Amino acid sequence: MADDAVLHRRLVEGDERALGEVYDEHAGAVYGLARRILCDPVAAEDIMQEVFLRLWLRPDDYDPAPCGLRSRLSAAARHRAIDHLRKLATARQCLEKLAADIPHATDAAEVVIHTVEEKHIRAAVDALPEVQRAAILLAYYGGLSYRQVAVRLGIPEGTAKSRLRGALRSIAHRLRQDGVL
Repeated sequence: MADDAVLHRRLVEGDERALGEVYDEHAGAVYGLARRILCDPVAAEDIMQEVFLRLWLRPDDYDPAPCGLRSRLSAAARHRAIDHLRKLATARQCLEKLAADIPHATDAAEVVIHTVEEKHIRAAVDALPEVQRAAILLAYYGGLSYRQVAVRLGIPEGTAKSRLRGALRSIAHRLRQDGVL
């Protein structure tokens, strides 16, 4: 505990080397816990990064006195991993609801409406900047995950996520302007 207290004090004082020492000592445990919860090494790395970033930005939140720094970091990783799983479940439920709400084209009027909507969507996708259009085509038309899009385009995963989010916002804005949404 004394070592934790000294490291914590150094972190509070802004000592970057202290952060490196804490990382070297505890990153394996934090990553391992997040990976066990998420069963996803990339997401576990993201959680580990978030935990250590928050430790650096707000070291006072990680007082090691009651139970030790490893326990504090592990608890933070556990909470973030569970939040991540909840967000995934919520997103999955929304997508399933949207998919269930899509009417099946059973008559001529529905086919026409679907065709018009499809043209608007294609126009909105075509209007995107090339970097966003490439990401959207791979993800939504190619069925690739964020990670697979990043690998295919040779960019970091975070960049792929940002491009996809930006593209979706642009498409939604265009569809609202066109009166489709």
